[in-house]
Amino acid sequence: MNKKQVIIGSALCLIASMSWGAMFPVAQVALQEIDPFYFSFIRYAVVAALLASILWVKEGKAAFRLEGKGKALAFYGTMAFTVYNMLIFSGQYLMGDTGTITASLIEVLMPMISILYVWITAKSKPPGYTIVSMIICLAGALLVITNGKLAFFAMAGKSLFPLLLIFIAVTGWVLYSMGGSRFKDWSVLRYSTLTCLLGSLVSLIIVAFATLLGLLPVPSVETLSAVKWEMAFMITLPGIVALLSWNAGLKMLTPLNGILYINFVPITTLIIMAFQGYQVSIFEICGTLLVIFAIVWNNIAQRRELRAPGRTVDRSEARRAAGPQPTVRNVRTR
Repeated sequence: MNKKQVIIGSALCLIASMSWGAMFPVAQVALQEIDPFYFSFIRYAVVAALLASILWVKEGKAAFRLEGKGKALAFYGTMAFTVYNMLIFSGQYLMGDTGTITASLIEVLMPMISILYVWITAKSKPPGYTIVSMIICLAGALLVITNGKLAFFAMAGKSLFPLLLIFIAVTGWVLYSMGGSRFKDWSVLRYSTLTCLLGSLVSLIIVAFATLLGLLPVPSVETLSAVKWEMAFMITLPGIVALLSWNAGLKMLTPLNGILYINFVPITTLIIMAFQGYQVSIFEICGTLLVIFAIVWNNIAQRRELRAPGRTVDRSEARRAAGPQPTVRNVRTR
Protein backbone atom coordinates (compact mmCIF):
# COMPACT_ATOMS: atom_id res chain seq x y z
CA MET A 1 0.00 0.00 0.00
CA ASN A 2 1.74 3.18 -1.18
CA LYS A 3 1.29 6.73 0.08
CA LYS A 4 -0.98 7.72 -2.81
CA GLN A 5 -3.32 4.82 -2.09
CA VAL A 6 -3.49 5.77 1.58
CA ILE A 7 -4.32 9.40 0.79
CA ILE A 8 -6.96 8.62 -1.84
CA GLY A 9 -8.46 5.73 0.13
CA SER A 10 -8.67 7.83 3.28
CA ALA A 11 -10.33 10.68 1.40
CA LEU A 12 -12.93 8.32 -0.11
CA CYS A 13 -13.76 6.67 3.24
CA LEU A 14 -13.98 10.10 4.87
CA ILE A 15 -16.41 11.33 2.18
CA ALA A 16 -18.61 8.27 2.73
CA SER A 17 -18.58 8.52 6.54
CA MET A 18 -19.33 12.23 6.58
CA SER A 19 -22.18 11.65 4.11
CA TRP A 20 -23.74 9.14 6.48
CA GLY A 21 -23.17 11.45 9.42
CA ALA A 22 -25.04 14.22 7.60
CA MET A 23 -27.84 11.82 6.72
CA PHE A 24 -29.59 11.86 10.10
CA PRO A 25 -29.87 15.65 10.61
CA VAL A 26 -31.13 16.01 7.02
CA ALA A 27 -33.62 13.18 7.53
CA GLN A 28 -34.85 14.80 10.75
CA VAL A 29 -35.88 17.86 8.75
CA ALA A 30 -37.63 15.80 6.08
CA LEU A 31 -39.45 13.64 8.62
CA GLN A 32 -41.30 16.70 9.88
CA GLU A 33 -43.13 16.68 6.55
CA ILE A 34 -43.27 13.08 5.33
CA ASP A 35 -43.92 9.69 6.89
CA PRO A 36 -40.72 7.64 7.57
CA PHE A 37 -42.06 4.67 5.61
CA TYR A 38 -42.82 6.63 2.45
CA PHE A 39 -39.62 8.61 2.91
CA SER A 40 -37.55 5.39 2.93
CA PHE A 41 -39.48 3.75 0.11
CA ILE A 42 -39.35 6.69 -2.30
CA ARG A 43 -35.69 7.29 -1.59
CA TYR A 44 -34.63 3.74 -2.30
CA ALA A 45 -36.92 3.29 -5.26
CA VAL A 46 -34.90 6.05 -6.92
CA VAL A 47 -31.57 4.63 -5.70
CA ALA A 48 -32.53 1.18 -7.01
CA ALA A 49 -33.36 2.64 -10.43
CA LEU A 50 -30.03 4.48 -10.56
CA LEU A 51 -28.08 1.41 -9.48
CA ALA A 52 -29.90 -0.71 -12.04
CA SER A 53 -28.95 1.74 -14.77
CA ILE A 54 -25.29 1.67 -13.73
CA LEU A 55 -25.28 -2.14 -13.52
CA TRP A 56 -26.88 -2.45 -16.97
CA VAL A 57 -24.19 -0.24 -18.48
CA LYS A 58 -21.27 -1.86 -16.65
CA GLU A 59 -22.20 -5.56 -16.61
CA GLY A 60 -25.09 -5.95 -19.03
CA LYS A 61 -28.41 -7.80 -18.89
CA ALA A 62 -26.86 -11.04 -17.60
CA ALA A 63 -26.00 -9.37 -14.28
CA PHE A 64 -29.71 -9.24 -13.39
CA ARG A 65 -30.04 -13.03 -13.32
CA LEU A 66 -30.75 -14.33 -9.82
CA GLU A 67 -29.00 -17.69 -10.45
CA GLY A 68 -31.20 -19.53 -7.97
CA LYS A 69 -30.32 -17.12 -5.17
CA GLY A 70 -33.52 -15.10 -5.26
CA LYS A 71 -34.69 -16.05 -1.74
CA ALA A 72 -31.36 -15.12 -0.16
CA LEU A 73 -31.20 -11.86 -2.11
CA ALA A 74 -34.78 -11.00 -1.11
CA PHE A 75 -34.02 -11.73 2.56
CA TYR A 76 -30.87 -9.63 2.69
CA GLY A 77 -32.47 -6.88 0.62
CA THR A 78 -35.43 -6.79 3.03
CA MET A 79 -33.08 -6.62 6.03
CA ALA A 80 -31.19 -3.66 4.56
CA PHE A 81 -33.56 -1.63 2.46
CA THR A 82 -36.82 -2.32 4.29
CA VAL A 83 -36.11 -3.24 7.92
CA TYR A 84 -33.06 -1.01 8.38
CA ASN A 85 -34.24 2.09 6.57
CA MET A 86 -37.87 2.12 7.60
CA LEU A 87 -37.25 1.31 11.26
CA ILE A 88 -34.20 3.47 11.89
CA PHE A 89 -35.93 6.57 10.58
CA SER A 90 -39.14 5.66 12.43
CA GLY A 91 -37.17 5.30 15.68
CA GLN A 92 -35.31 8.54 15.03
CA TYR A 93 -38.56 10.40 14.37
CA LEU A 94 -40.28 9.04 17.49
CA MET A 95 -37.36 10.07 19.72
CA GLY A 96 -37.36 13.65 18.45
CA ASP A 97 -34.13 15.67 18.41
CA THR A 98 -32.30 13.17 20.60
CA GLY A 99 -33.14 10.45 18.08
CA THR A 100 -30.82 12.05 15.55
CA ILE A 101 -27.63 11.60 17.55
CA THR A 102 -28.85 8.28 19.03
CA ALA A 103 -29.43 6.74 15.60
CA SER A 104 -26.09 8.08 14.40
CA LEU A 105 -24.22 6.68 17.39
CA ILE A 106 -25.79 3.23 17.17
CA GLU A 107 -24.58 3.15 13.56
CA VAL A 108 -21.03 3.15 14.91
CA LEU A 109 -21.85 0.19 17.14
CA MET A 110 -22.45 -2.07 14.12
CA PRO A 111 -19.00 -3.74 14.25
CA MET A 112 -19.59 -4.55 17.93
CA ILE A 113 -23.11 -5.82 17.22
CA SER A 114 -21.63 -8.02 14.50
CA ILE A 115 -19.17 -9.51 16.97
CA LEU A 116 -21.96 -10.04 19.51
CA TYR A 117 -24.07 -11.76 16.83
CA VAL A 118 -21.23 -14.15 15.97
CA TRP A 119 -20.63 -14.79 19.67
CA ILE A 120 -24.28 -15.80 20.21
CA THR A 121 -24.92 -17.72 16.99
CA ALA A 122 -21.54 -19.37 16.39
CA LYS A 123 -20.53 -19.75 20.05
CA SER A 124 -17.30 -17.96 19.12
CA LYS A 125 -16.25 -15.96 22.16
CA PRO A 126 -14.33 -12.77 21.28
CA PRO A 127 -11.05 -11.92 23.03
CA GLY A 128 -11.11 -10.13 26.38
CA TYR A 129 -10.19 -6.73 24.95
CA THR A 130 -13.18 -6.89 22.61
CA ILE A 131 -15.55 -7.67 25.49
CA VAL A 132 -14.16 -4.68 27.43
CA SER A 133 -14.60 -2.54 24.30
CA MET A 134 -18.23 -3.63 24.04
CA ILE A 135 -18.84 -2.63 27.67
CA ILE A 136 -17.27 0.79 27.08
CA CYS A 137 -19.40 1.20 23.93
CA LEU A 138 -22.52 0.39 25.93
CA ALA A 139 -21.57 2.94 28.60
CA GLY A 140 -20.98 5.61 25.97
CA ALA A 141 -24.26 4.83 24.23
CA LEU A 142 -26.15 5.06 27.51
CA LEU A 143 -24.60 8.47 28.20
CA VAL A 144 -25.90 9.75 24.86
CA ILE A 145 -29.32 8.10 25.10
CA THR A 146 -29.98 9.27 28.67
CA ASN A 147 -28.15 12.59 28.25
CA GLY A 148 -26.76 11.97 31.74
CA LYS A 149 -30.20 12.08 33.36
CA LEU A 150 -31.12 9.26 35.72
CA ALA A 151 -34.75 10.29 35.30
CA PHE A 152 -34.57 8.70 31.86
CA PHE A 153 -34.84 5.25 33.43
CA ALA A 154 -38.03 6.24 35.24
CA MET A 155 -39.53 7.32 31.91
CA ALA A 156 -37.81 4.64 29.82
CA GLY A 157 -41.15 3.31 28.60
CA LYS A 158 -41.56 6.31 26.30
CA SER A 159 -38.18 5.80 24.63
CA LEU A 160 -37.93 2.02 24.80
CA PHE A 161 -40.02 1.39 21.69
CA PRO A 162 -38.15 3.78 19.36
CA LEU A 163 -34.83 2.50 20.75
CA LEU A 164 -35.97 -1.03 19.99
CA LEU A 165 -36.83 0.01 16.44
CA ILE A 166 -33.36 1.50 15.95
CA PHE A 167 -31.66 -1.58 17.39
CA ILE A 168 -33.69 -3.93 15.17
CA ALA A 169 -32.85 -1.72 12.20
CA VAL A 170 -29.12 -1.84 12.92
CA THR A 171 -29.28 -5.61 13.44
CA GLY A 172 -31.00 -5.89 10.07
CA TRP A 173 -28.07 -4.13 8.41
CA VAL A 174 -25.61 -6.36 10.27
CA LEU A 175 -27.37 -9.44 8.83
CA TYR A 176 -27.27 -7.89 5.37
CA SER A 177 -23.60 -7.08 5.77
CA MET A 178 -22.72 -10.61 6.78
CA GLY A 179 -24.81 -12.01 3.94
CA GLY A 180 -22.48 -10.46 1.41
CA SER A 181 -19.98 -13.28 2.02
CA ARG A 182 -22.37 -15.64 0.24
CA PHE A 183 -21.90 -13.69 -2.98
CA LYS A 184 -18.12 -13.52 -3.22
CA ASP A 185 -18.18 -14.27 -6.94
CA TRP A 186 -20.45 -11.29 -7.63
CA SER A 187 -19.37 -7.70 -7.97
CA VAL A 188 -20.34 -5.37 -5.16
CA LEU A 189 -22.42 -3.37 -7.63
CA ARG A 190 -24.42 -6.44 -8.64
CA TYR A 191 -25.12 -7.53 -5.07
CA SER A 192 -26.03 -3.97 -4.08
CA THR A 193 -28.35 -3.48 -7.03
CA LEU A 194 -30.28 -6.76 -6.85
CA THR A 195 -30.76 -6.59 -3.08
CA CYS A 196 -31.83 -2.95 -3.36
CA LEU A 197 -34.33 -3.79 -6.11
CA LEU A 198 -35.84 -6.69 -4.17
CA GLY A 199 -35.82 -4.81 -0.88
CA SER A 200 -37.57 -1.87 -2.53
CA LEU A 201 -40.20 -4.26 -3.89
CA VAL A 202 -40.90 -5.50 -0.35
CA SER A 203 -41.11 -1.88 0.82
CA LEU A 204 -43.63 -1.15 -1.95
CA ILE A 205 -45.82 -4.03 -0.79
CA ILE A 206 -45.67 -2.83 2.81
CA VAL A 207 -46.54 0.81 2.11
CA ALA A 208 -49.26 -0.24 -0.35
CA PHE A 209 -51.01 -2.46 2.20
CA ALA A 210 -50.55 0.06 5.01
CA THR A 211 -52.02 2.78 2.80
CA LEU A 212 -55.01 0.61 1.84
CA LEU A 213 -55.64 -0.08 5.54
CA GLY A 214 -55.53 3.65 6.26
CA LEU A 215 -52.37 3.43 8.38
CA LEU A 216 -50.18 5.55 6.11
CA PRO A 217 -51.16 8.73 4.29
CA VAL A 218 -50.05 9.05 0.68
CA PRO A 219 -47.70 12.05 0.48
CA SER A 220 -49.17 14.90 -1.54
CA VAL A 221 -47.40 16.79 -4.30
CA GLU A 222 -46.93 19.65 -1.85
CA THR A 223 -45.31 17.30 0.68
CA LEU A 224 -42.93 15.86 -1.89
CA SER A 225 -42.06 19.35 -3.03
CA ALA A 226 -41.36 20.39 0.56
CA VAL A 227 -38.74 17.64 0.98
CA LYS A 228 -37.29 17.65 -2.54
CA TRP A 229 -33.88 18.99 -1.52
CA GLU A 230 -33.57 16.67 1.47
CA MET A 231 -34.61 13.74 -0.71
CA ALA A 232 -32.12 14.72 -3.42
CA PHE A 233 -29.36 14.83 -0.83
CA MET A 234 -30.32 11.45 0.67
CA ILE A 235 -30.35 9.81 -2.74
CA THR A 236 -27.13 11.37 -3.98
CA LEU A 237 -24.61 11.57 -1.12
CA PRO A 238 -25.54 8.97 1.54
CA GLY A 239 -26.76 6.73 -1.28
CA ILE A 240 -24.83 6.60 -4.53
CA VAL A 241 -21.73 8.67 -3.70
CA ALA A 242 -21.15 7.03 -0.29
CA LEU A 243 -21.60 3.56 -1.76
CA LEU A 244 -19.01 4.06 -4.50
CA SER A 245 -16.60 6.01 -2.29
CA TRP A 246 -16.66 3.49 0.56
CA ASN A 247 -16.22 0.58 -1.82
CA ALA A 248 -13.20 2.13 -3.54
CA GLY A 249 -11.72 3.35 -0.26
CA LEU A 250 -11.88 -0.06 1.39
CA LYS A 251 -10.21 -1.71 -1.57
CA MET A 252 -7.30 0.69 -1.14
CA LEU A 253 -7.07 0.65 2.66
CA THR A 254 -8.44 -2.85 3.55
CA PRO A 255 -11.51 -3.22 5.84
CA LEU A 256 -9.40 -3.27 9.04
CA ASN A 257 -8.08 0.21 8.26
CA GLY A 258 -11.15 1.64 6.54
CA ILE A 259 -13.61 0.70 9.29
CA LEU A 260 -12.03 3.31 11.58
CA TYR A 261 -13.54 6.06 9.43
CA ILE A 262 -16.99 5.01 10.61
CA ASN A 263 -16.19 7.08 13.71
CA PHE A 264 -16.73 10.24 11.69
CA VAL A 265 -20.46 9.45 11.43
CA PRO A 266 -21.53 10.71 14.90
CA ILE A 267 -18.91 13.49 14.85
CA THR A 268 -20.41 14.87 11.64
CA THR A 269 -23.91 14.49 13.05
CA LEU A 270 -23.04 16.43 16.21
CA ILE A 271 -21.41 19.26 14.24
CA ILE A 272 -24.39 19.64 11.89
CA MET A 273 -26.86 19.51 14.79
CA ALA A 274 -24.91 22.26 16.55
CA PHE A 275 -25.15 24.44 13.43
CA GLN A 276 -28.88 23.72 13.30
CA GLY A 277 -29.23 25.20 16.78
CA TYR A 278 -29.39 22.00 18.83
CA GLN A 279 -27.68 22.37 22.23
CA VAL A 280 -25.25 19.46 22.28
CA SER A 281 -24.66 18.47 25.92
CA ILE A 282 -21.37 17.45 27.51
CA PHE A 283 -22.88 14.00 28.12
CA GLU A 284 -23.58 13.50 24.41
CA ILE A 285 -20.05 14.60 23.53
CA CYS A 286 -18.45 12.38 26.19
CA GLY A 287 -20.61 9.40 25.30
CA THR A 288 -19.71 9.73 21.62
CA LEU A 289 -16.00 10.01 22.46
CA LEU A 290 -16.24 6.91 24.68
CA VAL A 291 -17.70 4.86 21.83
CA ILE A 292 -15.07 6.13 19.40
CA PHE A 293 -12.29 5.36 21.89
CA ALA A 294 -13.58 1.81 22.41
CA ILE A 295 -13.73 1.05 18.69
CA VAL A 296 -10.28 2.52 17.98
CA TRP A 297 -8.79 0.69 20.95
CA ASN A 298 -10.34 -2.61 19.84
CA ASN A 299 -8.96 -2.06 16.34
CA ILE A 300 -5.44 -1.36 17.66
CA ALA A 301 -5.58 -4.45 19.88
CA GLN A 302 -6.59 -6.56 16.88
CA ARG A 303 -3.60 -5.28 14.94
CA ARG A 304 -1.21 -6.10 17.78
CA GLU A 305 -2.62 -9.60 18.06
CA LEU A 306 -2.28 -10.19 14.31
CA ARG A 307 1.33 -8.97 14.39
CA ALA A 308 2.34 -10.94 17.49
CA PRO A 309 5.76 -12.66 17.08
CA GLY A 310 5.56 -16.27 15.97
CA ARG A 311 1.97 -15.92 14.84
CA THR A 312 1.10 -16.86 11.27
CA VAL A 313 -2.01 -15.16 10.03
CA ASP A 314 -3.73 -15.93 6.78
CA ARG A 315 -6.16 -13.63 5.05
CA SER A 316 -9.28 -15.37 6.32
CA GLU A 317 -8.06 -15.12 9.92
CA ALA A 318 -7.30 -11.44 9.44
CA ARG A 319 -10.83 -10.89 8.21
CA ARG A 320 -12.26 -12.68 11.23
CA ALA A 321 -10.17 -10.57 13.58
CA ALA A 322 -11.50 -7.44 11.94
CA GLY A 323 -15.05 -8.62 12.56
CA PRO A 324 -17.69 -9.51 9.95
CA GLN A 325 -16.90 -7.34 6.97
CA PRO A 326 -19.86 -6.53 4.73
CA THR A 327 -19.80 -6.54 1.01
CA VAL A 328 -22.09 -3.56 0.85
CA ARG A 329 -22.21 -2.05 4.23
CA ASN A 330 -18.66 -1.48 4.05
CA VAL A 331 -20.13 -0.23 0.81
CA ARG A 332 -23.46 0.76 2.18
CA THR A 333 -26.25 2.61 0.51
CA ARG A 334 -27.97 4.44 3.31
